[in-house]
Amino acid sequence: MLIGSAAGKIFLQEDFSGDWESRWVKSSWKEDSGEAGKWEVSAGKWFADEEKSKGLMTAEDAKFYAISTKFDSFSNEKSPLVVQFSVKHEQSIDCGGGYVKLFPSTVDQKKLQGGAEEDKYNIMFGPDICGYTKRTHVIFEYKGKNHLIKKEPRCESDEMTHLYTLLVNTDGSYEVFIDMESVQKGDLTDDWDFLPPKKIKDPAQSKPSDWVDDAKMDDPEASKPEGWDDIPKQIPDPDATQPDDWDTEDDGEWEPPTIDNPDYKGEWVHPQIDNPDYKGEWVHPEIDNPEYKEDPSIGKYKDFGVLAFEIWQVKSGTIFDNVLLGDDLDEAFKAAEGSYKGLVDAEKKAKEVADEAKKAEEDAAAAAAADDDADEPDYAAEEDDEEPSKDEL
Repeated sequence: MLIGSAAGKIFLQEDFSGDWESRWVKSSWKEDSGEAGKWEVSAGKWFADEEKSKGLMTAEDAKFYAISTKFDSFSNEKSPLVVQFSVKHEQSIDCGGGYVKLFPSTVDQKKLQGGAEEDKYNIMFGPDICGYTKRTHVIFEYKGKNHLIKKEPRCESDEMTHLYTLLVNTDGSYEVFIDMESVQKGDLTDDWDFLPPKKIKDPAQSKPSDWVDDAKMDDPEASKPEGWDDIPKQIPDPDATQPDDWDTEDDGEWEPPTIDNPDYKGEWVHPQIDNPDYKGEWVHPEIDNPEYKEDPSIGKYKDFGVLAFEIWQVKSGTIFDNVLLGDDLDEAFKAAEGSYKGLVDAEKKAKEVADEAKKAEEDAAAAAAADDDADEPDYAAEEDDEEPSKDEL
């Protein structure tokens, strides 16, 4: 685990309590077309403490969402960056985002929209789920382009609350945590294609024309046995006889059916031996890439000023909470101990109680339906009873 500085700073901390709407700005993006989704503050269907568990929830299916909050501008050029928030996909999400985006302070919050050239974000971080694709996005803007991590950090897709944390250090290292457990770490220049490769194939080198890279060769002392190709794959069935009713004039000349030839050996394959001239697989020599140049500014930004949830969801119901931006991992985890970790176990128990109650309701409904069926009069039986017997006729 990478540790931040001793004197940590918190630039943004949000739990969506009180007058949260005064702190957040909903974008007008997609509103004219009716594609903009509504937000609500809710603890969801199951929770440990309804007030403490309240978060920002997507409330309409198949909608675009864009909402943001502003904070005092800061930079991570000389200190680590910690991005942390919790996500609860209570709706059993099948396709939708659950990430945050960090923008410069200059972004127009009222018009903020995904993919707009003027709304270039610095960092995008968090879970994204669509079908079988379930990953934690870590995307950095660099020289006008968004660069996606080459690895695929996992994400959680159950219906419980999970805490996502990203740590970016000044030395170019990073680490991704889920529920305060490390799931991915490394160096920015290794796990993203920000820069050209350090090494390239030497353009002045090529494989020698006499290079032998065939490990095996035909055995020069072996040859196909004489008569090998004269053995047919199938032969007439020796046990077959012409049917008694066969008429040569009407049916033509009778031919016995064919069967697999037990003497057929298949296509002859030339035996192989080790090639004495084999030199191994040729490896193209590499040289330092003259276009490669280290850039210590990767992952560092002069201005962070806006955090946004800008996502698309097929099925709504995701709850975001416990948002924190800071420069110290320990401080972020301390905040999570009080705002998140202490509620998780109780939330699981509340979910179990809700599931048991739902099952009891379903069982009761099924039992009631069965009773109703049993109480229905058997009109067919009554009609049978009314039919006269033979003695009565």
